[in-house]
Amino acid sequence: PVDLVVEIGRTRMTIRETLAIGRGSIITLDKLAGEPADLLVNGRLIARGEVVAIDEEFGFRVTDVTSPERRLEAGRS
Repeated sequence: PVDLVVEIGRTRMTIRETLAIGRGSIITLDKLAGEPADLLVNGRLIARGEVVAIDEEFGFRVTDVTSPERRLEAGRS
C-alpha cells in the first residue's frame, strides 16, 4: 500500500486561523483556478492533472506523468 494524495494547493495559517475554520469558511490556496493539481505518491510528485467532477463525485484526470528520472531525483533530495 502507498499513500496517494492529490494536492490542489497549499497555504500557511496560524493555529488561531485554523481553529476558526467552520462550515462555509473559504481558505485561499497558492494556486489559481484551472492550474494543474499534483499527484503525489508517498510524498513524491508522480503526475500532474486536473480535478474533475462526475455527478457528485470528484476524480483526477492525469495530463502529464513525471519521468522516472525526475522521480528518482526527487527521492534523493
